[in-house]
Amino acid sequence: MLSNIKISNIAIIKEAVVDFNNGLNVLTGETGAGKSIIIDAINAILGERTSRELIRTGSNFAEVSAYFENIGDNVIAVLNDIGVTAEEDNSLMITRKIFSDGKNVCKVNGVSVTVSLLKKLGQALINVHGQLDNHNLLNEELHYTYIDNFAENKDIKEDYYNSYNEYCRCKKIYDSFIVNESEKARKIDLFTYQINEIEEANIRVGEWEELENRKKVLQNAEQLLSLVNNALEIFDGNDNFNGVSDMLNTASTSLIKASSIDDSLNSISDTVADMSYNVSDCISELKDFVYGFDINPAELDEIEDRLSILFKLSKKYGSNEEEILKFLDNAKQELEDITFSDKKKEELYIELQEKYDILADKANILSENRKKYGEIFINAVKDELSFLDMSSISFKIVQNNKSFDETGADEIYFLISANAGEEPKPLSKIASGGELSRIMLAIKNVLASKDNIQTLIFDEVDTGVSGRAAQKIGIKLKEVSKNRQVLCVTHLAQIACFADNHFLISKSESDNKTYTKVESLDNNGKIHELARIIGGIESTQLSLDTAAEMIENAKKYWQLFLIVYNILNDFEAKK
Repeated sequence: MLSNIKISNIAIIKEAVVDFNNGLNVLTGETGAGKSIIIDAINAILGERTSRELIRTGSNFAEVSAYFENIGDNVIAVLNDIGVTAEEDNSLMITRKIFSDGKNVCKVNGVSVTVSLLKKLGQALINVHGQLDNHNLLNEELHYTYIDNFAENKDIKEDYYNSYNEYCRCKKIYDSFIVNESEKARKIDLFTYQINEIEEANIRVGEWEELENRKKVLQNAEQLLSLVNNALEIFDGNDNFNGVSDMLNTASTSLIKASSIDDSLNSISDTVADMSYNVSDCISELKDFVYGFDINPAELDEIEDRLSILFKLSKKYGSNEEEILKFLDNAKQELEDITFSDKKKEELYIELQEKYDILADKANILSENRKKYGEIFINAVKDELSFLDMSSISFKIVQNNKSFDETGADEIYFLISANAGEEPKPLSKIASGGELSRIMLAIKNVLASKDNIQTLIFDEVDTGVSGRAAQKIGIKLKEVSKNRQVLCVTHLAQIACFADNHFLISKSESDNKTYTKVESLDNNGKIHELARIIGGIESTQLSLDTAAEMIENAKKYWQLFLIVYNILNDFEAKK
């Protein structure tokens, strides 16, 4: 259950704290006061898409926090999935900050989560019915989702979807083998040429770098040899002067004798001795380099030719040896596939047929389950509509076959006739705004029996409704709130009078800024708010009396309902 929500810097709300309770929570207020902003804030903590435009003018960020109590096992299961530990008292705290640069920071019980994970959690916490739901109801392409939700087809659909993806993958491979003979011959010639060209080059990984290094040596051979000889002469000396080696030998001999007198010189004596040995090693290696230095004038030309071949291949098949060789492997596989395409095609066709048969079986299972539960769904919705003063409505499901796609093999849509004797037609052509609101409410109530979501939100479910129909909606929401927490934004007194908790949303101006206030109403406050809704700006004694009577009648109805409800429960228990 949503216990508390705190809103900061969202639209015209600077600061607001709303404490919700069990039962029916009603939000009323003048148009533009900020009722929808409350719903937007709740949607934000449910992981729905937001915009930086939501941030109050002059603020750098907006923040929403929500506290939930007595969360169900379904919510705890999602928490485990997203790596968040549930509190021992089954409470839950969600916060979301929205920054002006578009950045979002979401936390669940103090643990940072992504918006997508927050949305996954939100779907288990609250079910929001808004104007978009009415719009979606007019979209026949989405009608199958209502049946699937009612039939709890999640596992069946997932099984079908996996098979559908397997079939599509196999068909894509099979289709790639279906080429005409001229295209086949062209590809064979191309792959054969590419393979031969790369294989004749006899590429070796690392060769390019080695050739470039050798080319550098050959191009600078004279300078290289001069520099090495110069170093060798300094180390080894010549006829005119002793080299570093002789001087270090002399120094080492002297220090060895000195250290025999004063052992404090042992360390430096050893160091100089090591230097002498190292220089001797350097002289030996430099002499080997000079004596072995052999330059073939033709070698540079050979290297240039080889580098030219490698460069040409790199432009066609890859920037380095590894990429070129990878291209070679792929070309060989492509050639093999085409060369043996007839045999391969036959094998793939057999596999494709097997995948198709599996897919057809799973599509049939899904279709039959939709058909079975579709009838139950229709009857349940009609029962709800009958209570909502739409007893004469004809409501049916059309289920036709279609080609396989990711949703199955069914084309499903609803047809209605609002008046007796009329042929059922699509919702978009028949239903008025008020009828659509009641149909959607009926569907929501039917679907609610299939989930464990504790909180339902109805945002202006009363659109296009008035009079007796509005009263019936109020009664229905009240009945739903017996087992679920219900939040309802409404403009109708016939609905608001059933509220267990009534919140007034109002706005004011101060210092050239607009502020929204959320106020929890006592009984007297409820009467005055209902009187405002009934009578307009000025509440008359008549409107006040009418409002008080509506609230009292709502209480009496609810008391009578509970008596009947308990009698029926006792009867069912004794059966």
